[in-house]
Amino acid sequence: MSFRTVMITKQSSLNYKNRFLVVKQDIEEKYIHLSEIDTIIIDTPAVSISTYLLKELSNNKINIIFCDEKHNPFGELQSYYLSHNSPKKIMLQSKWDDRTKNLIWKCIVKNKIKNQILMLKDIKSDRWKLLEEYFENVKNGDKTNREGHAAKVYFSELFGKNFMRHNNDTVNSALNYGYAILLSSFNKEIVSNGYITQLGLNHKNEFNEFNLSCDFMEPFRIVIDRFVYFNPPAELTTEYKQKLVNILNENFFYDGKNYTLKDVIKKYVKNIFSTIEEGVVYKDFYIYER
Repeated sequence: MSFRTVMITKQSSLNYKNRFLVVKQDIEEKYIHLSEIDTIIIDTPAVSISTYLLKELSNNKINIIFCDEKHNPFGELQSYYLSHNSPKKIMLQSKWDDRTKNLIWKCIVKNKIKNQILMLKDIKSDRWKLLEEYFENVKNGDKTNREGHAAKVYFSELFGKNFMRHNNDTVNSALNYGYAILLSSFNKEIVSNGYITQLGLNHKNEFNEFNLSCDFMEPFRIVIDRFVYFNPPAELTTEYKQKLVNILNENFFYDGKNYTLKDVIKKYVKNIFSTIEEGVVYKDFYIYER
């Protein structure tokens, strides 16, 4: 069972040998068996990688995230053939009806706002009461945008009245890096289940390759928010980013048991698809409640 996230932060040569990833840095070589690897993050452009290794990583469903010279994730490698019946799943996905999509999106938004409420309670902010009102008034498809209203209140309570998402500051950089890691995990699981990331429930941006992943991940953003709040970054160092990445290996309570976050995401994605295709009950992800 794969469990390791490998982060490459300096000039390296990556190759394949006998089921091992071979990482060569200067005169040192490290060997990591592919069965242990879940994700590889290449956090520098100064890396050469063999095409044979890329093929083997793809065959073993190992996710690869590439970062630019500013250490921001900009792309990833996904196989074309992670599921044997992808054409069937994609045809079903293209026919999801608006009623079903609106109901699922309502559940996702309520799940997200509930996690935000729990977070505000945890930091002793009484503004959770306002979010409770938003939670109770989420309509099908969130037609009145309770998600957006809740987010405005929530972020101002966490990071101050002047905080704005997408500003060029250290907190936003940390959030964006963590969200990118989450997004990549959702991309992997969606494709592994035979679906495509472009066709979303609520996100429908023609320039977004990951509309469905952006939909599914919304309740999970809280795990990044919580880490950044309790560990405010002075700067986005390699060590800090490694801690963000390691959140995927932390344990969370889901569906009656404790799992690593990577496994929670895997089960959560499958549960949503089962809810859509088979009509089973949508299962929430709450990070505080048992």
